[in-house]
Amino acid sequence: MCLVFVCDEDERVVSTQPAPGACPYCGGMIQTMDVHTQWRFCFLPLYSRNKRKYYCTICARRLVVL
Repeated sequence: MCLVFVCDEDERVVSTQPAPGACPYCGGMIQTMDVHTQWRFCFLPLYSRNKRKYYCTICARRLVVL
């Protein structure tokens, strides 16, 4: 007998927009990206979450807001 578990994570960018301020590393413009994340088990959605991520447009670093 063999059991196969199929798990999948789907990330979809919902929108992007400019954010106020400048990158502390290079001084570039900061973009805000709204991401919809969905975990699936055997094609059934288990968990869904919306996240907001910040990143620099010049050096492409992901920035963390405290």
